[in-house]
Amino acid sequence: MPEWLRAMVGQADKGIESLRTFQVKDAKSPDLGGVRDGFDLLNPHSTAALIQYGACGLASPSSKFYKSKDLLADMDLAALYLVKTQHPDGTIDLLSTNFHSTPDTGFLVKRLTMSYKLIRQSGTEGTEKMLANLKTFLLRAGDALSVGGIHTPNHRWVVSAALTKLNELWPNPKYMARAEQWLGEHIDIDRDGQFNEKSTFIYSSLTDRLLITIGKGLNKPELFDAVRKNLDMTMYYVHPNGEIVTDASGRQDKAIVGTLENYYYPYRYFAIKDGNGQYAAICKLIEKTAGLKTAGFLDYFLTDPSLWVELPTEKPVPVDYVKTFPNSGLVRIRRDRRDSTLIANNPVWFTFMKGNAVLQGVRFASSFFGKGQFQSEKIGENGKEWVLTQKLDGPYFQPYPKESIAPDGDWEKMPRTFRPQSEVQLLETKVMIRETSGGMEIEVVTNGTERVPAAMELIFRPGGTLKGVSKIENTKDAWLLKEATGSYELGGDTITFGPGLALHKNIALRGALPAMEAPTVFLTGFTPFRHVIRFS
Repeated sequence: MPEWLRAMVGQADKGIESLRTFQVKDAKSPDLGGVRDGFDLLNPHSTAALIQYGACGLASPSSKFYKSKDLLADMDLAALYLVKTQHPDGTIDLLSTNFHSTPDTGFLVKRLTMSYKLIRQSGTEGTEKMLANLKTFLLRAGDALSVGGIHTPNHRWVVSAALTKLNELWPNPKYMARAEQWLGEHIDIDRDGQFNEKSTFIYSSLTDRLLITIGKGLNKPELFDAVRKNLDMTMYYVHPNGEIVTDASGRQDKAIVGTLENYYYPYRYFAIKDGNGQYAAICKLIEKTAGLKTAGFLDYFLTDPSLWVELPTEKPVPVDYVKTFPNSGLVRIRRDRRDSTLIANNPVWFTFMKGNAVLQGVRFASSFFGKGQFQSEKIGENGKEWVLTQKLDGPYFQPYPKESIAPDGDWEKMPRTFRPQSEVQLLETKVMIRETSGGMEIEVVTNGTERVPAAMELIFRPGGTLKGVSKIENTKDAWLLKEATGSYELGGDTITFGPGLALHKNIALRGALPAMEAPTVFLTGFTPFRHVIRFS
């Protein structure tokens, strides 16, 4: 077992220890065997995690839980709890949102089938009883997966991968028929190399892993093409510090801070399978920046020893580029340790990172009829600049047509769409973003209605030090950049920004989004607003 895998085992041992402390051990409790989560909720997912991590411990000679009969007993209690809380139709609940859920059942089955193999292979004394209980849960779940429905695009591949793994243990034509039915819808990948949900931290990497499982198990290597395409694209979504761009996600990972651990298995799988040196380099980056977090995928590696071999020779990955992803509404600009992201259809439309120093978002808003939060439907390219635009109108409304007035005077029966408009106010905002020799610059220009208060927000990552700015009284972490240049430093890296503008202190504009929980520097003015700010 290679050193990197032994490190995973050691980290997984900590997970086993933690999960066992949350397990109900009272023999008189109806919840015996269940595992509580951090919210003190007993649930199938935490309970299944004890089996998943525990199986890795039982099967790993370097684990402190190798062939542990005590751990096996706890895992058996967990399996019994799963059987007890499983619905008659074979499904389980995700207590935070989904009930009688086929896809959440699939998430558990996909990993628990690997656990079943590892427990069986471990040679731990007394596994027969535990495996019998786990098999009961899995076969009941298989009935649900063979007929149940889904919510999201990735759920199709979750269910299909779970059925594929079940079929490897207990072949059943209905498993394969259902998987083939879902696969008949084709893979939801666009020309950019991104899956429908654009969920770079969570669901794109999940889909990569699932398609590998299905492709291997059903002998469908054509599915690997989508995975390779996504992995190629993802190389351009990497920040200099090893984090991944999440700003365009359509799911719950939108704009979160995420690293690349979820991609370690697919990158390693194809680095070895294809002899791909760039993928090998990404693996090394993941080991360096998120190595401990890869332990959550230990079962993938324990059940596939072909991945224990040395990676191929590394080849350079992209670190100097301008790359446009039109289907995701994203432009990526990277210059080694400095990068920027431009985002369409998002109130945060610009980020700037320089090593450890992170400007995690720029927003612009005006108090124009309570709807002045700026965002652009698309990013246009005009020579050497990118252009984002927004056009707003603010009408007033005339008396309702006499023949249509509601006799009882009910306002709701007289919709505004039928009222003539007058005194219509217009406001057009244009943002132009350009690359400079040392960084980026943003020019914001408005045309139309005058004397509208406006504000630009520079939202920095918490933990750093701001200089050259003035604290706005009665705020937690809001600052003004009045004239010259400010700076933000974190971890030895510094972003400078300016010049400033501070014509008022109204930073809570009506209709604008609430301030983020982060140190935020404001530039304020009135329309017609025209200002250029540079970042380096």
